[in-house]
Amino acid sequence: MATIRERAKGVWEVRVFTGRDASGRPTQVSQTVHGGKRDAQRVAAELETRPARGAGGRTVGEVLDAWVAQNLSTWAPSSARDQQSRVRAIQADPIAGIAAARLAVRDVERWHSRLRKTGFRDGGIRNQHAVLRAALAQAVRWTWVTTNVASLARLRSGREPPRGVMSGDEVRAVVKAAGTIDPAAALALRLAAVAGTRRAELAALRWDDIRDRTLTIDSAIEVVARGDGRPLLQDAATKTANVRTVTLDGDTLAAVGSLRAMRSPYGPWLFGLGPDLVNPDRIGWWWRRSRQLSGIDARWRLHDLRHWSATVAIGQGHDVRTVAGRLGHANPAMTLRVYAHAFAAADQAVAASLGDALKGSTNV
Repeated sequence: MATIRERAKGVWEVRVFTGRDASGRPTQVSQTVHGGKRDAQRVAAELETRPARGAGGRTVGEVLDAWVAQNLSTWAPSSARDQQSRVRAIQADPIAGIAAARLAVRDVERWHSRLRKTGFRDGGIRNQHAVLRAALAQAVRWTWVTTNVASLARLRSGREPPRGVMSGDEVRAVVKAAGTIDPAAALALRLAAVAGTRRAELAALRWDDIRDRTLTIDSAIEVVARGDGRPLLQDAATKTANVRTVTLDGDTLAAVGSLRAMRSPYGPWLFGLGPDLVNPDRIGWWWRRSRQLSGIDARWRLHDLRHWSATVAIGQGHDVRTVAGRLGHANPAMTLRVYAHAFAAADQAVAASLGDALKGSTNV
């Protein structure tokens, strides 16, 4: 926050609070300005966006460490793994050595350019930028810095072609191929396509999660650590830490019933035998083997079944709130952003239907 005081006619003193030092004492920067009040206000704005001191000398890397320490216990294991990986990537760049109080928008945008030159694509740059922005937001709340320059930086997008969507024929082919491996594999891939279920969520499904035509998704199996050839698994919250209920179609329910009759006496898990937690790597292997057997393009990922589910639902005109609920998105705005291509296709269908409704009403 800036204060402006006129010490003499045409002479102004501008003071800007820049945070607190390591002892918790407030720090500030001041500057004398000759001219009118507008000149003083302009200098105050510049000092607020580019403070000369503050954060007790903490570097960007140290701000990131403080952000992880503050939030680690609240993250799901998968989120913790991803966020810490992104922090390590940022800390390997020269931007981490800059004093947080001296970090400028130009430093952030130059960092983006370095990432792009080293092969990072738009999605990876956005993920790292989101981490830096969140860490600096915490630094602002803690009065270590006065401005979150990452929120002011411009994220440029390269000319990447949008990722495609699997065709219905490809989805049917890979689910059919999975059935030649294991009936459980076919059901797992079908649920990924019908319910948009993530791999870790599939691994956590129990028989009692399916009742009265609905599937309840309330947890995920995460690989917490690997070593000695035996991964350490944990039954944790879903990626967004919410619980969702998804209605299933008749054919999927029939497949569940058939597998239940064969496997439920041997343990509580849909996709495992015995009491032990199901390793999500098993479902990943089912996908890779089924993809190979079906002959579909090797670029498709298991997660693309989830994308297919959302794209088809949106393309058929189902409302975004319903689709977001099935996917487990905390905010429908995320669905709008991720599946913008599907909404564009649906908009074309709307335009055609409205045009058909008006045929014959004008002389064209």
